[in-house]
Amino acid sequence: MRLSQLAGEALTTDPDIKGLTADSRAVERGFLFAALPGVLFDGARFIPQAEERGAAAILARPGARSSLPIVIDREPRQRLAHMAAQFFPRQPENIAGITGTNGKTSTALFAAQLWERLGRQSASMGTLGVRGEMFNAKLTHTTPEPITLHKMLDEMTASGVTHLAMEVSSHGLAQHRADAVKFKIAAFTNLTQDHLDYHEDFDDYLNAKLHLFSILLGDDGVAVVNQNGEYAGRFCDAAARRGINVIGVGADGSDLKLTKIEPHSAGLNISVDAFGNVYNLSLPLVGAFQAENALLAAGIVIASGAPATDVLAGLEHLNAVPGRMQLAARVNEAAVYVDYAHTPDAVATALKGLRPHTEGRLITIIGAGGDRDKAKRPMMGRAAAENADIVIVSDDNPRNEDPASVRREILTGCPGAVEIGDRRKAIAAGTAMLKAGDVLLIAGKGHETGQVVGGEIFAFNDVEVAREAVEALSRSKELG
Repeated sequence: MRLSQLAGEALTTDPDIKGLTADSRAVERGFLFAALPGVLFDGARFIPQAEERGAAAILARPGARSSLPIVIDREPRQRLAHMAAQFFPRQPENIAGITGTNGKTSTALFAAQLWERLGRQSASMGTLGVRGEMFNAKLTHTTPEPITLHKMLDEMTASGVTHLAMEVSSHGLAQHRADAVKFKIAAFTNLTQDHLDYHEDFDDYLNAKLHLFSILLGDDGVAVVNQNGEYAGRFCDAAARRGINVIGVGADGSDLKLTKIEPHSAGLNISVDAFGNVYNLSLPLVGAFQAENALLAAGIVIASGAPATDVLAGLEHLNAVPGRMQLAARVNEAAVYVDYAHTPDAVATALKGLRPHTEGRLITIIGAGGDRDKAKRPMMGRAAAENADIVIVSDDNPRNEDPASVRREILTGCPGAVEIGDRRKAIAAGTAMLKAGDVLLIAGKGHETGQVVGGEIFAFNDVEVAREAVEALSRSKELG
């Protein structure tokens, strides 16, 4: 593809571009190198290295210099997104972008499952990678950088995927990674404090999320909003100002209203008023908040043109999402669940969701990531203390911080908690506490398969470790 076609402007020198990269080490002959500004380094300093490796052109901010043809843009990240969309032009016909603090992953996978039941070739993209019957791939970011993203979109379209439910993170929105995605649906889950280690403040975080509704959603698109939270109105207004139709869902939903939730041992019985018609359904999911995620997913699928009756019937056949209220083990007539909850609101929501399923005590293990938002640590401890009977504070990806310091900050919010730094020992202790009717929630890591300590990643899976702890407990009782 010629540089002029890629850049969308006439150029005196117009080389043929063979590939795109924002990593100077990955430059091959004929590539365009995008010299992007970074947190630690400005990509412009690596232009000479890209030239030596055979780059054919450069994308950079004003002031950059190169002997090669150079495209100058004040927002090179945004420009790269549009270039990537030109270079990898195919996208699934129906793309739903899902943003919010909690529930994005579950909503995306639920939407993909509902589409699949209706005979659509679907996939989800986000924290768990790309998952679908036609196409699967691993990802390093919830919302990939634009070159990877558009390459994935192009490849999954070639494989036959027509419907995609895609998580859109605040980082991805702030960095313009999804700017050239042709969103037909934008969905909002909820908004609570998170990622303030990256965003300037909460308003900056909120505005990043709003970008999906105010800018990226196509003019003929549909917005689907969980109307329960205090910020839901901002997302409805952002769509309404553009004349975009809004489908409101949830307990306060204007279109898909959740009128009843009755927890039972195997899931939830719910009633939904959908556009004036009442549906009584049984969901195979634990935790009332999962009903909200499932209903948001139903709204997404209805927004894509599917009949409400068929979509809602599919809710009864949903499969739980890995690491999201996942039943890991049973022991002593008690249950052990693993969940990705890693914000104060998510911890509180998960525990409140499990309480109706708990006949005895509700025990939880929590931690907080190092090198991340410190302000939420005592808030997480407080959320656990207010909603669980016993709290164990342990390590959860301490990264480059002193693990004991991270735990101390959490403990200020739950001073009566048990402190066990070693996560494996904490899980063993939690399972050993279980009596008939008790429930243990292991929060924070969810689907993750590693523990990040310093610069190393050690194999660690909460579900597997919980099962090992239960097996060891069972063996010790047999021997005893």
